[in-house]
Amino acid sequence: MSINVGTFDRVFRAILGLVLLYLAFLSGLPAFDGAILKYGAALVGIVMLITAATRVCPLYSIFGFKTCRT
Repeated sequence: MSINVGTFDRVFRAILGLVLLYLAFLSGLPAFDGAILKYGAALVGIVMLITAATRVCPLYSIFGFKTCRT
């Protein structure tokens, strides 16, 4: 798979992933007491961090999007 995530998109995904993991496990908010929302947010956060680290988004590949300049 070729790189299809640009720098701004990569930084945004990394921040969003970290925020979701924080909300899921460290925030103590009552909304994240339920298992579905807690682990759903954690799963999405992990996926965001992986796509930020690898610079490859499978959904972008399927739909032909690119946010990088190469």
